[in-house]
Amino acid sequence: MHPRRPEGFDGLGYRGGARDEQGFGVAFPARSFSSGSDLGHWVTTPPDIPGSRNLHWAEKSPPYGVPSPSTPYEGPAEETFPGGGGGGVQAQSSEQLNRFAGFGIGLASLFTENVLAHPCIVLRRQCQVNYHARHYHLTPFTVINIMYSFNKTQGPRALWKGMGSTFIVQGVTLGAEGIISEFTPLPREVSHKWNPKQIGEHLLLKALTYIVAMPFYSASLIETVQSEIIRDNAGILECVKEGIGRVIGLGVPHSKRLLPLLSLIFPTVLHGVLHYIISSIIQKFVLLILKRKTYNSHLAESSSPVQSMLDAYFPELIANFAASLCSDVILFPLETVLHRLHIQGTRTIIDNTDLGYEVLPINTQYEGMRDCINTIKQEEGVLGFYKGFGAVIIQYTLHAAVLQITKIIYSTLLQNSI
Repeated sequence: MHPRRPEGFDGLGYRGGARDEQGFGVAFPARSFSSGSDLGHWVTTPPDIPGSRNLHWAEKSPPYGVPSPSTPYEGPAEETFPGGGGGGVQAQSSEQLNRFAGFGIGLASLFTENVLAHPCIVLRRQCQVNYHARHYHLTPFTVINIMYSFNKTQGPRALWKGMGSTFIVQGVTLGAEGIISEFTPLPREVSHKWNPKQIGEHLLLKALTYIVAMPFYSASLIETVQSEIIRDNAGILECVKEGIGRVIGLGVPHSKRLLPLLSLIFPTVLHGVLHYIISSIIQKFVLLILKRKTYNSHLAESSSPVQSMLDAYFPELIANFAASLCSDVILFPLETVLHRLHIQGTRTIIDNTDLGYEVLPINTQYEGMRDCINTIKQEEGVLGFYKGFGAVIIQYTLHAAVLQITKIIYSTLLQNSI
Protein backbone atom coordinates (compact mmCIF):
# COMPACT_ATOMS: atom_id res chain seq x y z
CA MET A 1 0.00 0.00 0.00
CA HIS A 2 6.75 -2.02 2.85
CA PRO A 3 17.17 -0.95 7.35
CA ARG A 4 17.31 2.11 5.82
CA ARG A 5 15.94 4.75 8.13
CA PRO A 6 16.67 6.20 11.59
CA GLU A 7 14.88 4.79 14.61
CA GLY A 8 11.17 5.50 14.69
CA PHE A 9 11.01 6.83 11.14
CA ASP A 10 8.63 4.66 9.14
CA GLY A 11 8.66 6.44 5.81
CA LEU A 12 5.17 7.87 6.38
CA GLY A 13 5.55 9.64 9.69
CA TYR A 14 8.11 10.18 12.46
CA ARG A 15 7.39 8.23 15.61
CA GLY A 16 9.45 7.05 18.47
CA GLY A 17 7.51 3.87 19.00
CA ALA A 18 7.35 0.53 17.29
CA ARG A 19 5.75 -0.05 13.96
CA ASP A 20 3.36 -2.83 13.07
CA GLU A 21 2.08 -3.45 9.69
CA GLN A 22 -1.46 -3.06 6.25
CA GLY A 23 -4.17 -4.68 4.55
CA PHE A 24 -6.25 -3.26 1.51
CA GLY A 25 -5.57 -0.75 -1.51
CA VAL A 26 -4.67 0.75 0.62
CA ALA A 27 -2.64 3.37 0.60
CA PHE A 28 -3.26 -0.75 0.61
CA PRO A 29 0.74 2.67 2.55
CA ALA A 30 5.98 -0.32 5.44
CA ARG A 31 8.15 -3.31 5.59
CA SER A 32 9.60 -5.72 3.11
CA PHE A 33 11.07 -9.16 2.72
CA SER A 34 14.65 -9.16 3.79
CA SER A 35 17.45 -11.53 3.15
CA GLY A 36 20.92 -11.04 4.51
CA SER A 37 22.16 -9.87 7.85
CA ASP A 38 21.73 -6.19 7.04
CA LEU A 39 18.01 -6.36 6.62
CA GLY A 40 17.45 -8.53 9.68
CA HIS A 41 13.85 -9.52 9.05
CA TRP A 42 11.00 -9.19 6.63
CA VAL A 43 9.59 -5.69 6.87
CA THR A 44 6.18 -5.81 5.26
CA THR A 45 4.62 -3.21 3.00
CA PRO A 46 1.51 -1.37 4.14
CA PRO A 47 -1.57 -3.54 3.76
CA ASP A 48 -3.23 -2.10 0.72
CA ILE A 49 -6.94 -1.79 0.75
CA PRO A 50 -7.67 -1.60 -2.96
CA GLY A 51 -7.28 1.91 -4.24
CA SER A 52 -6.38 3.44 -1.05
CA ARG A 53 -3.22 4.52 0.57
CA ASN A 54 -3.33 2.78 3.92
CA LEU A 55 -0.90 3.01 6.84
CA HIS A 56 0.28 0.01 8.82
CA TRP A 57 2.31 -0.39 11.96
CA ALA A 58 4.99 -2.96 12.56
CA GLU A 59 8.05 -3.70 14.56
CA LYS A 60 10.89 -1.28 14.42
CA SER A 61 13.24 -2.21 11.61
CA PRO A 62 17.02 -1.79 11.77
CA PRO A 63 18.27 1.42 10.14
CA TYR A 64 19.60 1.38 6.64
CA GLY A 65 23.32 0.96 6.29
CA VAL A 66 24.00 -0.35 9.82
CA PRO A 67 26.31 -3.40 9.61
CA SER A 68 24.52 -5.46 12.25
CA PRO A 69 20.83 -5.51 13.18
CA SER A 70 21.83 -6.02 16.79
CA THR A 71 23.66 -2.69 16.87
CA PRO A 72 21.38 0.09 18.15
CA TYR A 73 21.03 3.13 15.97
CA GLU A 74 21.72 6.41 17.68
CA GLY A 75 21.67 8.80 14.75
CA PRO A 76 24.51 9.75 12.45
CA ALA A 77 27.95 9.21 13.93
CA GLU A 78 29.48 12.32 15.43
CA GLU A 79 32.74 11.77 13.60
CA THR A 80 30.96 12.59 10.35
CA PHE A 81 30.93 16.21 11.49
CA PRO A 82 34.41 17.63 11.36
CA GLY A 83 35.24 20.30 13.86
CA GLY A 84 37.56 21.44 16.57
CA GLY A 85 36.80 21.90 20.25
CA GLY A 86 33.10 22.49 19.63
CA GLY A 87 32.69 19.24 17.71
CA GLY A 88 30.44 17.67 20.36
CA VAL A 89 28.07 20.65 20.41
CA GLN A 90 28.02 20.77 16.64
CA ALA A 91 27.28 17.05 16.41
CA GLN A 92 24.43 17.41 18.91
CA SER A 93 22.98 20.34 16.98
CA SER A 94 23.26 18.40 13.73
CA GLU A 95 21.56 15.38 15.29
CA GLN A 96 18.63 17.56 16.38
CA LEU A 97 18.37 18.94 12.86
CA ASN A 98 18.60 15.40 11.57
CA ARG A 99 15.63 14.31 13.69
CA PHE A 100 13.61 17.38 12.75
CA ALA A 101 14.32 16.77 9.09
CA GLY A 102 13.25 13.14 9.50
CA PHE A 103 9.92 14.29 10.90
CA GLY A 104 9.48 16.70 7.98
CA ILE A 105 10.26 14.00 5.43
CA GLY A 106 7.73 11.61 6.94
CA LEU A 107 5.09 14.34 7.18
CA ALA A 108 5.59 15.33 3.56
CA SER A 109 5.21 11.72 2.42
CA LEU A 110 2.10 11.24 4.58
CA PHE A 111 0.54 14.45 3.27
CA THR A 112 1.26 13.48 -0.33
CA GLU A 113 -0.21 9.97 -0.08
CA ASN A 114 -3.35 10.84 1.86
CA VAL A 115 -4.23 14.46 1.00
CA LEU A 116 -2.49 15.75 -2.10
CA ALA A 117 -3.15 12.57 -4.06
CA HIS A 118 -6.80 12.25 -3.03
CA PRO A 119 -8.26 14.13 -6.04
CA CYS A 120 -6.44 11.68 -8.29
CA ILE A 121 -7.96 8.77 -6.37
CA VAL A 122 -11.45 10.30 -6.65
CA LEU A 123 -11.26 10.79 -10.41
CA ARG A 124 -9.58 7.45 -10.95
CA ARG A 125 -12.41 5.63 -9.18
CA GLN A 126 -15.11 7.61 -10.96
CA CYS A 127 -13.61 6.70 -14.32
CA GLN A 128 -13.27 3.05 -13.34
CA VAL A 129 -16.95 2.64 -12.42
CA ASN A 130 -18.28 4.76 -15.30
CA TYR A 131 -19.17 2.16 -17.92
CA HIS A 132 -20.99 4.89 -19.92
CA ALA A 133 -17.79 6.86 -20.56
CA ARG A 134 -16.49 7.28 -24.07
CA HIS A 135 -13.37 9.13 -22.92
CA TYR A 136 -11.12 6.75 -21.02
CA HIS A 137 -8.72 9.42 -19.63
CA LEU A 138 -5.63 7.31 -20.21
CA THR A 139 -3.31 10.35 -20.18
CA PRO A 140 -2.80 13.03 -17.52
CA PHE A 141 -3.74 15.83 -19.94
CA THR A 142 -7.41 14.86 -20.19
CA VAL A 143 -7.49 14.14 -16.45
CA ILE A 144 -6.31 17.66 -15.61
CA ASN A 145 -8.97 19.10 -17.90
CA ILE A 146 -11.81 17.12 -16.32
CA MET A 147 -10.54 17.97 -12.81
CA TYR A 148 -10.72 21.64 -13.71
CA SER A 149 -14.29 21.20 -14.95
CA PHE A 150 -15.38 19.47 -11.74
CA ASN A 151 -13.75 22.16 -9.62
CA LYS A 152 -15.40 24.91 -11.68
CA THR A 153 -18.93 23.45 -11.58
CA GLN A 154 -18.98 21.91 -8.08
CA GLY A 155 -16.19 23.55 -6.14
CA PRO A 156 -13.05 22.09 -4.51
CA ARG A 157 -15.08 19.72 -2.34
CA ALA A 158 -15.83 17.64 -5.43
CA LEU A 159 -12.18 16.58 -5.58
CA TRP A 160 -11.67 15.88 -1.87
CA LYS A 161 -14.92 14.08 -1.11
CA GLY A 162 -14.67 10.89 0.89
CA MET A 163 -11.20 11.64 2.27
CA GLY A 164 -12.34 11.18 5.86
CA SER A 165 -13.78 7.76 5.07
CA THR A 166 -10.45 6.57 3.67
CA PHE A 167 -8.82 7.29 7.04
CA ILE A 168 -11.61 5.40 8.77
CA VAL A 169 -10.97 2.39 6.54
CA GLN A 170 -7.30 2.59 7.45
CA GLY A 171 -8.17 2.59 11.13
CA VAL A 172 -10.54 -0.35 10.75
CA THR A 173 -7.86 -2.25 8.86
CA LEU A 174 -5.17 -1.65 11.46
CA GLY A 175 -7.51 -2.48 14.31
CA ALA A 176 -8.78 -5.65 12.67
CA GLU A 177 -5.30 -6.92 11.94
CA GLY A 178 -4.15 -6.21 15.47
CA ILE A 179 -7.13 -7.94 17.07
CA ILE A 180 -6.97 -10.98 14.79
CA SER A 181 -3.25 -11.46 15.35
CA GLU A 182 -3.73 -11.03 19.11
CA PHE A 183 -6.31 -13.79 19.42
CA THR A 184 -4.93 -16.16 16.81
CA PRO A 185 -1.48 -17.66 16.14
CA LEU A 186 -1.31 -15.84 12.80
CA PRO A 187 1.87 -13.72 12.70
CA ARG A 188 1.88 -10.03 11.80
CA GLU A 189 5.59 -10.31 11.11
CA VAL A 190 7.59 -12.80 9.09
CA SER A 191 11.16 -13.16 10.32
CA HIS A 192 14.16 -13.66 8.08
CA LYS A 193 14.06 -17.36 9.04
CA TRP A 194 10.69 -17.76 7.37
CA ASN A 195 9.21 -20.98 6.08
CA PRO A 196 6.25 -21.68 3.74
CA LYS A 197 3.92 -22.31 6.69
CA GLN A 198 4.75 -18.98 8.26
CA ILE A 199 4.27 -17.17 4.96
CA GLY A 200 0.90 -18.87 4.48
CA GLU A 201 -0.28 -17.93 7.97
CA HIS A 202 0.86 -14.35 7.47
CA LEU A 203 -1.04 -14.05 4.18
CA LEU A 204 -4.08 -15.64 5.82
CA LEU A 205 -3.99 -12.87 8.41
CA LYS A 206 -3.95 -10.30 5.60
CA ALA A 207 -6.87 -12.01 3.88
CA LEU A 208 -8.96 -12.02 7.06
CA THR A 209 -8.17 -8.35 7.57
CA TYR A 210 -9.38 -7.51 4.07
CA ILE A 211 -12.60 -9.40 4.69
CA VAL A 212 -13.33 -7.50 7.91
CA ALA A 213 -12.62 -4.12 6.26
CA MET A 214 -14.50 -4.97 3.05
CA PRO A 215 -17.96 -3.51 3.90
CA PHE A 216 -16.37 -0.29 5.13
CA TYR A 217 -14.29 -0.11 1.98
CA SER A 218 -17.47 -0.40 -0.07
CA ALA A 219 -19.00 2.50 1.87
CA SER A 220 -15.84 4.58 1.40
CA LEU A 221 -15.85 3.83 -2.33
CA ILE A 222 -19.41 5.14 -2.62
CA GLU A 223 -18.47 8.36 -0.81
CA THR A 224 -15.54 9.02 -3.16
CA VAL A 225 -17.49 8.47 -6.41
CA GLN A 226 -20.91 9.90 -5.42
CA SER A 227 -21.54 13.18 -7.22
CA GLU A 228 -21.35 16.28 -5.07
CA ILE A 229 -24.40 17.64 -6.93
CA ILE A 230 -26.80 15.21 -5.24
CA ARG A 231 -24.68 14.41 -2.21
CA ASP A 232 -25.99 15.10 1.29
CA ASN A 233 -23.69 16.52 3.94
CA ALA A 234 -23.01 13.17 5.56
CA GLY A 235 -21.23 12.95 8.89
CA ILE A 236 -17.67 11.73 9.23
CA LEU A 237 -18.88 8.42 10.71
CA GLU A 238 -21.31 7.77 7.87
CA CYS A 239 -18.81 5.29 6.45
CA VAL A 240 -19.00 3.22 9.65
CA LYS A 241 -22.79 3.36 9.66
CA GLU A 242 -23.04 2.30 6.02
CA GLY A 243 -20.47 -0.45 6.47
CA ILE A 244 -22.34 -1.98 9.39
CA GLY A 245 -25.62 -1.55 7.53
CA ARG A 246 -24.18 -3.40 4.56
CA VAL A 247 -23.31 -6.35 6.80
CA ILE A 248 -26.67 -6.62 8.60
CA GLY A 249 -28.77 -5.63 5.57
CA LEU A 250 -30.06 -2.31 6.95
CA GLY A 251 -29.53 1.34 6.08
CA VAL A 252 -29.90 3.01 2.71
CA PRO A 253 -32.07 0.87 0.41
CA HIS A 254 -30.25 -0.95 -2.35
CA SER A 255 -31.50 -2.43 -5.59
CA LYS A 256 -31.88 -6.12 -6.31
CA ARG A 257 -28.71 -5.93 -8.41
CA LEU A 258 -26.61 -5.46 -5.25
CA LEU A 259 -24.08 -8.27 -5.01
CA PRO A 260 -23.93 -10.04 -1.64
CA LEU A 261 -20.78 -9.59 0.39
CA LEU A 262 -19.96 -13.28 0.05
CA SER A 263 -19.57 -12.90 -3.71
CA LEU A 264 -17.21 -9.94 -3.16
CA ILE A 265 -14.83 -11.79 -0.84
CA PHE A 266 -12.78 -13.53 -3.53
CA PRO A 267 -12.03 -10.48 -5.76
CA THR A 268 -11.39 -8.30 -2.71
CA VAL A 269 -8.97 -10.76 -1.09
CA LEU A 270 -7.34 -11.54 -4.43
CA HIS A 271 -6.62 -7.89 -5.12
CA GLY A 272 -5.41 -7.20 -1.59
CA VAL A 273 -3.11 -10.20 -1.30
CA LEU A 274 -1.62 -9.70 -4.78
CA HIS A 275 -1.06 -6.01 -4.07
CA TYR A 276 0.67 -6.88 -0.81
CA ILE A 277 2.90 -9.56 -2.36
CA ILE A 278 3.91 -7.45 -5.35
CA SER A 279 4.64 -4.45 -3.13
CA SER A 280 6.78 -6.53 -0.79
CA ILE A 281 8.82 -8.09 -3.60
CA ILE A 282 9.40 -4.78 -5.39
CA GLN A 283 10.34 -3.06 -2.16
CA LYS A 284 12.86 -5.74 -1.24
CA PHE A 285 14.40 -5.62 -4.71
CA VAL A 286 14.77 -1.83 -4.67
CA LEU A 287 16.19 -1.84 -1.16
CA LEU A 288 18.82 -4.42 -2.13
CA ILE A 289 19.87 -2.28 -5.09
CA LEU A 290 20.09 0.87 -2.96
CA LYS A 291 21.95 -1.06 -0.26
CA ARG A 292 24.55 -2.26 -2.74
CA LYS A 293 24.92 1.21 -4.20
CA THR A 294 25.44 2.72 -0.74
CA TYR A 295 27.93 0.00 0.20
CA ASN A 296 29.99 0.63 -2.95
CA SER A 297 30.04 4.37 -2.29
CA HIS A 298 31.32 3.75 1.25
CA LEU A 299 34.05 1.45 -0.07
CA ALA A 300 35.15 4.18 -2.44
CA GLU A 301 35.19 6.59 0.54
CA SER A 302 33.60 9.18 -1.67
CA SER A 303 30.36 9.72 0.25
CA SER A 304 29.99 13.05 2.01
CA PRO A 305 28.40 13.45 5.47
CA VAL A 306 25.31 14.88 3.78
CA GLN A 307 25.01 11.87 1.49
CA SER A 308 25.54 9.48 4.39
CA MET A 309 22.61 10.97 6.25
CA LEU A 310 20.45 10.98 3.14
CA ASP A 311 21.20 7.28 2.82
CA ALA A 312 19.68 6.79 6.27
CA TYR A 313 16.33 8.33 5.30
CA PHE A 314 15.50 8.05 1.63
CA PRO A 315 16.08 4.42 0.55
CA GLU A 316 12.91 3.17 2.19
CA LEU A 317 10.87 6.11 0.89
CA ILE A 318 12.10 5.38 -2.63
CA ALA A 319 11.42 1.67 -2.18
CA ASN A 320 7.89 2.36 -0.90
CA PHE A 321 7.25 4.69 -3.82
CA ALA A 322 8.44 2.14 -6.38
CA ALA A 323 6.50 -0.69 -4.71
CA SER A 324 3.21 1.25 -4.64
CA LEU A 325 3.63 2.45 -8.21
CA CYS A 326 4.38 -1.00 -9.63
CA SER A 327 1.59 -2.75 -7.74
CA ASP A 328 -0.99 -0.09 -8.68
CA VAL A 329 -0.03 -0.25 -12.36
CA ILE A 330 0.05 -4.05 -12.52
CA LEU A 331 -3.26 -4.50 -10.70
CA PHE A 332 -5.15 -1.57 -12.23
CA PRO A 333 -7.40 -3.79 -14.42
CA LEU A 334 -8.31 -5.98 -11.44
CA GLU A 335 -9.03 -2.88 -9.38
CA THR A 336 -11.42 -1.64 -12.08
CA VAL A 337 -13.34 -4.93 -11.92
CA LEU A 338 -13.36 -4.87 -8.12
CA HIS A 339 -14.74 -1.33 -7.93
CA ARG A 340 -17.53 -2.08 -10.38
CA LEU A 341 -18.60 -5.10 -8.37
CA HIS A 342 -18.58 -3.14 -5.12
CA ILE A 343 -20.58 -0.23 -6.52
CA GLN A 344 -23.23 -2.27 -8.34
CA GLY A 345 -26.73 -2.02 -6.92
CA THR A 346 -25.90 0.76 -4.44
CA ARG A 347 -27.97 3.35 -6.36
CA THR A 348 -24.93 5.59 -6.65
CA ILE A 349 -24.99 8.67 -8.89
CA ILE A 350 -21.60 9.68 -10.30
CA ASP A 351 -20.34 12.66 -12.28
CA ASN A 352 -20.21 12.52 -16.06
CA THR A 353 -16.47 12.14 -16.69
CA ASP A 354 -16.95 12.90 -20.39
CA LEU A 355 -18.41 16.39 -19.93
CA GLY A 356 -17.38 17.53 -16.46
CA TYR A 357 -20.99 18.32 -15.56
CA GLU A 358 -24.27 16.41 -15.31
CA VAL A 359 -24.63 13.11 -13.47
CA LEU A 360 -25.04 9.46 -14.40
CA PRO A 361 -26.58 6.47 -12.57
CA ILE A 362 -24.77 3.17 -12.10
CA ASN A 363 -27.03 0.45 -13.52
CA THR A 364 -24.67 -2.45 -14.15
CA GLN A 365 -25.92 -6.02 -13.91
CA TYR A 366 -22.78 -8.12 -13.54
CA GLU A 367 -23.36 -11.59 -12.18
CA GLY A 368 -19.88 -11.86 -10.71
CA MET A 369 -16.19 -11.32 -11.33
CA ARG A 370 -15.97 -13.45 -14.47
CA ASP A 371 -19.06 -11.85 -16.04
CA CYS A 372 -17.71 -8.39 -15.25
CA ILE A 373 -14.38 -9.15 -16.96
CA ASN A 374 -16.06 -10.58 -20.07
CA THR A 375 -18.54 -7.69 -20.31
CA ILE A 376 -15.87 -4.99 -20.05
CA LYS A 377 -13.75 -6.75 -22.66
CA GLN A 378 -16.65 -7.11 -25.11
CA GLU A 379 -18.31 -3.71 -24.68
CA GLU A 380 -15.40 -1.40 -23.84
CA GLY A 381 -12.34 -3.25 -25.14
CA VAL A 382 -9.13 -4.04 -23.35
CA LEU A 383 -8.52 -0.34 -22.67
CA GLY A 384 -11.77 -0.30 -20.73
CA PHE A 385 -9.89 -1.90 -17.85
CA TYR A 386 -7.60 1.16 -17.76
CA LYS A 387 -10.18 3.93 -17.54
CA GLY A 388 -8.75 6.75 -15.42
CA PHE A 389 -5.16 5.53 -15.70
CA GLY A 390 -4.01 9.12 -16.33
CA ALA A 391 -4.90 9.91 -12.71
CA VAL A 392 -2.36 7.31 -11.56
CA ILE A 393 0.33 9.05 -13.61
CA ILE A 394 -0.51 12.40 -12.01
CA GLN A 395 -0.66 10.88 -8.53
CA TYR A 396 2.82 9.35 -8.65
CA THR A 397 4.31 12.31 -10.49
CA LEU A 398 3.20 14.53 -7.62
CA HIS A 399 4.58 12.04 -5.12
CA ALA A 400 7.95 11.87 -6.88
CA ALA A 401 8.09 15.68 -7.06
CA VAL A 402 7.41 16.02 -3.32
CA LEU A 403 10.12 13.46 -2.51
CA GLN A 404 12.63 15.28 -4.70
CA ILE A 405 11.78 18.70 -3.27
CA THR A 406 12.02 17.33 0.26
CA LYS A 407 15.42 15.80 -0.53
CA ILE A 408 16.72 19.11 -1.89
CA ILE A 409 15.52 21.04 1.16
CA TYR A 410 16.98 18.43 3.49
CA SER A 411 20.35 18.46 1.70
CA THR A 412 20.48 22.25 1.90
CA LEU A 413 19.75 22.25 5.63
CA LEU A 414 22.43 19.65 6.29
CA GLN A 415 25.05 21.46 4.21
CA ASN A 416 24.39 24.69 6.10
CA SER A 417 24.72 22.92 9.44
CA ILE A 418 28.05 21.27 8.67
